[in-house]
Amino acid sequence: MSIPSPSAAWQSFDVTDWFNSTFGTNLTFNVSVRAYAICILLGIVAAVLLTNARLNRRGAERWIIIDLAIWCVPFGIVGGRFFHVVSHPDDYFGGQPLWHVFAVWEGGLAIFGALAFGAIGAILGCRQTGIRFSVFVDALAPGLMLAQAFGRFGNYFNHELFGTPTTLPWGLQIESDNPAYPIGLPAGTLFHPTFAYEILWNLFGMAVILLINHNVRLEWGKTFALYLVWYGTGRMWFESIRTDYSELFLGVRVNVWVAFLAVGLGVFVFYVQSRRHTGLVPSAYLPGRGPNEAGFNPVITGEVDHPEVDSIAGSTGDRDDDTAVGAKATTTV
Repeated sequence: MSIPSPSAAWQSFDVTDWFNSTFGTNLTFNVSVRAYAICILLGIVAAVLLTNARLNRRGAERWIIIDLAIWCVPFGIVGGRFFHVVSHPDDYFGGQPLWHVFAVWEGGLAIFGALAFGAIGAILGCRQTGIRFSVFVDALAPGLMLAQAFGRFGNYFNHELFGTPTTLPWGLQIESDNPAYPIGLPAGTLFHPTFAYEILWNLFGMAVILLINHNVRLEWGKTFALYLVWYGTGRMWFESIRTDYSELFLGVRVNVWVAFLAVGLGVFVFYVQSRRHTGLVPSAYLPGRGPNEAGFNPVITGEVDHPEVDSIAGSTGDRDDDTAVGAKATTTV
């Protein structure tokens, strides 16, 4: 028993050939779409849809996620590629054509780089839309894990980022002529399917976070902090059993150190925000940036908070449930 790698023919889809055979044309230029790119795009769409729903439940305008994604996605892709190239310099600066640095479609997006640069894009997007940064990242956390799960399928199609040899029944088949195949191992050796481990870890983590959010209001960035702890913990193990080359620091892969830092950052953010903010976020928007602040709407429905309520709830932005209820009562006409 084992997990077969997909055929090399599945790594890309020849758009030109499909167009010619379907419409009887004779196009000569070659256009193909990589399976890796399709997985990344599906992950982005899934994350956008889930984050949009979570932002709406917090009182944000419908589809404001598009304005945020315009900033986050490009920054995330650039950051993910940058961190991957920096942590695998021999793959790009060992005599290969320099343009491969930009060949994202061939695979190679590091999640930690995407998070770091994506955070910059998120800050800029939140400043433009008026959405609180903490509200956005808390809404994003489950969608981010879903996007990462889709992205790992791209690694599966590319036959890359597999783990150490294993005799377990779910070992992954890798062709012996694969450039990443460990030297000295006989053909037919099975490897840990780290892509599958990470998919399951992310999906399980997404379910855990959604379940926690259903019962406990983790706001002020604490849901995202939980994501950092969850993903970083799993990534330390997945990264430690991978066989692909990576830069080392003190004999440990750089990504293991970064995953450890992600866990530490998550714990720090959760602790600090729990002490600083004992109440709930008064609004999805920064003070004075809400869509209804120009005119008072006395109708209060669901979990949507009004700016008038926010101002009465306190300038610090903190409130508890009793305070919020009292504030709503005093502003209802």
